[in-house]
Amino acid sequence: MGAVVGTLTMQTKQRQPARDKVDDELEMTMVCHRPEGLEQLEAQTNFSKQELQVLYRGFKNECPSGVVNEETFKHIYAQFFPHGDASTYAHYLFKAFDTTNNGSIKFEEFVMGLSTLLRGSVRDKLEWTFHLYDINRDGFISKEEMTDIVRAIYDMMGKYTYPALKGDVPKQHVDAFFQKMDKNKDGVVTMEEFVLACQEDETMMRSMQLFENVM
Repeated sequence: MGAVVGTLTMQTKQRQPARDKVDDELEMTMVCHRPEGLEQLEAQTNFSKQELQVLYRGFKNECPSGVVNEETFKHIYAQFFPHGDASTYAHYLFKAFDTTNNGSIKFEEFVMGLSTLLRGSVRDKLEWTFHLYDINRDGFISKEEMTDIVRAIYDMMGKYTYPALKGDVPKQHVDAFFQKMDKNKDGVVTMEEFVLACQEDETMMRSMQLFENVM
């Protein structure tokens, strides 16, 4: 996620606070989607108003319409993983941010997710990650869903990161995780099983934090 944040903020320019406020108001009237007031977003997230202004400018620079579609999101993400194929993982990540499931990410959705990933509690981050892995949104993670996500991450990292990667490595990784997570052996992992397993196992928690770094 640091990759996306970097792209959306790196071209932000510093200006005087009074000028910022005027410019923000003018800009918000020119886009197709106008975000909620910064005061409201400040109350709903762990970002300050100034941080939200910086994020908004970066977001608008990349997405002048005020929303980002999946193709744009994939294009942004691909720039940071030139040696791999980030398209599949970016698709899953896009769906996790698109909380209204309408095919686009609004600024509000972006900063709410970002706030959780960067400044949320451990449980908040794990719950967000659970929703990422729960591809079909049925409230459970199947072994197939986890395999799809992990394989997408390996594909994105590319051959330079994993020079000796074999095709069955993602499956082996998932098999080990699933054995620890699926406490009642019913073939699926609930959110509570996911959270507890990650909190109880230091190795698993480190792996989840590694995956978080590519969000």
